[in-house]
Amino acid sequence: MDRPALTPSTPLATDAPARLDACPAPAKLNLFLHVVGRRADGYHLLQTAFRLLDWGDTLDFALRTDGRIRRVNEVPGVAEADDLVVRAARLLQAHTGSTLGADITVHKVLPMGGGIGGGSSDAATTLIALNRLWGCGLSRAELQALGLTLGADVPVFIFGQDAFAEGVGEALQPLALPPAWYVVISPGVSVPTAEIFSAKDLTRNTAPIKMADFAASTTRNDLQAVACSRYPEVQGAIDWLDAHAPASMTGSGACVFAEVPSEAEADRITKSCPPRWKAWKVRSLTRHPLYEWLQ
Repeated sequence: MDRPALTPSTPLATDAPARLDACPAPAKLNLFLHVVGRRADGYHLLQTAFRLLDWGDTLDFALRTDGRIRRVNEVPGVAEADDLVVRAARLLQAHTGSTLGADITVHKVLPMGGGIGGGSSDAATTLIALNRLWGCGLSRAELQALGLTLGADVPVFIFGQDAFAEGVGEALQPLALPPAWYVVISPGVSVPTAEIFSAKDLTRNTAPIKMADFAASTTRNDLQAVACSRYPEVQGAIDWLDAHAPASMTGSGACVFAEVPSEAEADRITKSCPPRWKAWKVRSLTRHPLYEWLQ
């Protein structure tokens, strides 16, 4: 994804609202996901490796001086009041006391309920962009803490790089990974995260590992077996993709992925995907395109 244009970066004329257009909200993969325990408040303790992808939604932000926050386009299946984007904007406004508002347009590309972080990434981009548009001046660490109140996957997108994550997903360490190509398949079902985490048959006692010991060959996604038992299409997509390259589910599903050796191989597999599913070839992303907007 290209870096979005920033217009303007200087004080604004009263007759021309500031705009931040085509702000990227990249997807993520969980290269592994272990459930290592559960807190007294019910939140699960995790270990995972987040990988950012050069593929995602984009959002447009237009400054309002009346304090109103609106999502100005329809997002199928997501009411404006429930949208994490709107909630993120209102959270930042309340936290900072800003009297400014915004009209927000969300250009959805990523499948919802796919385990690739679409809603969380949109919320993170909203916090990053409005922090800049409104001149709030919050740091990366402050925005990460704010984002965590919206969802456990929000902080990694503000962190802005591949990461080894612990806790509920908020304790992040940079993870150096070589560039890679992936095939991602959406099997046409949406998997509710809460359903998977509340399942009685979910493994919750995987032994913790150290970041230095991380290797895909020695890890797994603890949520995968639960999701596959309830959504056979997820298992079908894993089985099909696994015939081409080692495949697994990302997050709580439903999307599955495999790392492949080249763009050409990603092309070949994507074009042969059964028509009942959607497949994409995507490459890794070294840093979030908005990384330099924060300190």
